[in-house]
Amino acid sequence: MAMTLTSLIDVRSLGLRKVGQAQTTLDADIHWVAVTEQEDPQRFLNGGELVLTTGMRLRTAAEQRRFTRQVQRAGAVGIGFGTGLTHDAVPPALIAEADRWGLPVVEVPYQTPFIAIGKLVADSQSADHYSKLERLIAGHQILARALLTGGGLAELLKQLGSMLRTDIILTQFSAQLYNSVPGSPSPTAPEWASYPIPTGRRDACTLWVRQPFGDTGIIGYAQNLISVELNNMVKQRQSQRALAGQVLDDVIHGTLETSEAQRRLAGVGINSTRKNVVLLAESQAHSKQLASTSLPKVLDDAVTAVVGKDLITVIPNDGTSSSSLAKALSDHLLEAGIHAVIGIGGAYTKPNGLRWSYFEARDAAAHGLPVNEPERLSLTSLLLASEDVPLADMASESLTPLRKFDAAHGSELLATLESYLNHNGSVAAVAEALTLHRNTVRYRLAQITELTGYDPSQTQDRVQLWLALAVQRLSSRQPR
Repeated sequence: MAMTLTSLIDVRSLGLRKVGQAQTTLDADIHWVAVTEQEDPQRFLNGGELVLTTGMRLRTAAEQRRFTRQVQRAGAVGIGFGTGLTHDAVPPALIAEADRWGLPVVEVPYQTPFIAIGKLVADSQSADHYSKLERLIAGHQILARALLTGGGLAELLKQLGSMLRTDIILTQFSAQLYNSVPGSPSPTAPEWASYPIPTGRRDACTLWVRQPFGDTGIIGYAQNLISVELNNMVKQRQSQRALAGQVLDDVIHGTLETSEAQRRLAGVGINSTRKNVVLLAESQAHSKQLASTSLPKVLDDAVTAVVGKDLITVIPNDGTSSSSLAKALSDHLLEAGIHAVIGIGGAYTKPNGLRWSYFEARDAAAHGLPVNEPERLSLTSLLLASEDVPLADMASESLTPLRKFDAAHGSELLATLESYLNHNGSVAAVAEALTLHRNTVRYRLAQITELTGYDPSQTQDRVQLWLALAVQRLSSRQPR
């Protein structure tokens, strides 16, 4: 324990005696002992010292008062005045000035060398520092053991809060990964001190500690442990999602027998005998981040996988609104800096039902809104779900001549065809939408017929071209 003026006076062998009435810093820790015979020692002091002097240069009352003021302004905890040399007793002017400023004065008898006081304070500080190091090392061991014995972040943070004797919160974006406070309130400054957790990633967390608390260095160690654990969690997510993605990819492509599909789905945590819903998150700009990003807490029980470049979340249909879960996922990704669209699939049982839910979710995501509700599964999506139907080849055969012609001549035959189909074959509507003359639209339609062999004005050929465009659009989202 650090030495104070009170504990120093209690050491009988020193023979120290308090003079004057000041009590202000009697119980303040003595940081160091400074011996000086300077008239103005202020520039040589940092604060917290016990200043020892014999008053060799303090002959007059004015000098004694000025010395006392300089010591007080420097932030010293007190003056130890050695008697029996220059002065037989502590000068009354010095005592009066010290009382005025609330600065304690201790008389040091002739037989007590200043070095004895300095050694006692230094030994006390050394013992105090050693004790703190012992406690810090013990704290390190407790936190590391909490993490390595399976308790995870929750146990580590529980132990940290116990050491600091205060509340602890760990947040990731606006979500709370841990909260020791009942009701899980949000931390706000200045009541809470914040400590960033460095992970080198966008999903870096923040550790919040309710003030007041005493930190002996344990928080810095905890930050490092939390950072290591978060990075381990990222690697675990990537590995688990890659494994689940392989299973889902086989299920989606229909390459497994029903019994085998059920067995493999159960192996990654999906019970296909009950209804499940697929949430599909797609991000053109941040597809790599999707593979390892965290999920909001409401999706803790979900199974996630990476299929192609999309993040697939499979949730049991337990009555919770899939729309609200999709909204929570969308908000969470946005807070992570990941701009994604979420498609929601329907709730179905069995492996084939999971396939349908996936294609519904993918079809819904094509609408491009942040969260997209499922619709009835389109004929195009159902056909794409079958590996036996070569729709992609058909679409390429139908549209490649138009694509090549557009690239070579800078024309817009594909755009014209898509607009024509979207406007139900109305030349006038296409002309207005594309700001073209109607004859220009008719000329382009004739070119399309000549290049593809399909006449957009004929119902059978129009269906063929519409299906080719739909397949082209959906195929760009097909998992690889």
